[in-house]
Amino acid sequence: MIFLKLGGSLLTDKTGVGAIRPQAAMRVMREIAPARRERPSLQLLLGHGGGSYGHVPAQKYGTRQGVAGAEQWRGFALVHDAMLKLNAHVIGLLLANGVPAISFPPLLLARCVDGRIAQFDAAPIQQALASELVPVIFGDAAFDEKLGGTIVSTEEAMAALAGALRPSWLLLAGETAGVYDADGQVVPAITPASFDEVAAALGGSRGTDVTGGMAAKVEEMLALTAVYPHLQIRIFSGLEKGLLARLLLNPELKIGTQVGNQ
Repeated sequence: MIFLKLGGSLLTDKTGVGAIRPQAAMRVMREIAPARRERPSLQLLLGHGGGSYGHVPAQKYGTRQGVAGAEQWRGFALVHDAMLKLNAHVIGLLLANGVPAISFPPLLLARCVDGRIAQFDAAPIQQALASELVPVIFGDAAFDEKLGGTIVSTEEAMAALAGALRPSWLLLAGETAGVYDADGQVVPAITPASFDEVAAALGGSRGTDVTGGMAAKVEEMLALTAVYPHLQIRIFSGLEKGLLARLLLNPELKIGTQVGNQ
């Protein structure tokens, strides 16, 4: 079982608004089907970020921090609509390239309390996997029992599903070769013990991102591996041709940055 997250920076131009990167998006989708054919036992849950779609209205209306009043609820609806539009692009490309993808919006599956996921319904996703489909989740607006509404990131949704689906790997494909240190070199591995050494060099996100940049994501991933010690995480570039297919077939390859309890 592999979780694969395609970053919003990989699929879209995060400095724009509603701007897809068609060549990059098409290429990564083309690498998934051959890997599934070569490795029939592979179970795959795919997720994608919001990029220049959902993050823009989410920032404008402050959706992550809570929703109240007609204007913010309109923003809540706009976030979800933007993510559905991006997700439609992703699903369409996957289907066109022979991947039987099916969408699972977190808005319909997540129950949130005070900005955190309290429950995530894994049953329909498990049924999709049993039917040899590829479930696709994404960052999304979600109702919140305390805040009214909030934002659920792709990584948060995957973390909520990890207990039920028990992935062995989480692959994070972005536009960078991995996590960079202060000298601009890729850090080969980050563990809880070494995080403080590299934390100062970790920046935010290029373009609009309401769920934090690289530093926030690395911290979140380390917290996840603390709960699930068997889980290994790899951050790598989805822009390098053929790299995604190779990692789907062998996630142990020493590529990018590995995060976890090595």
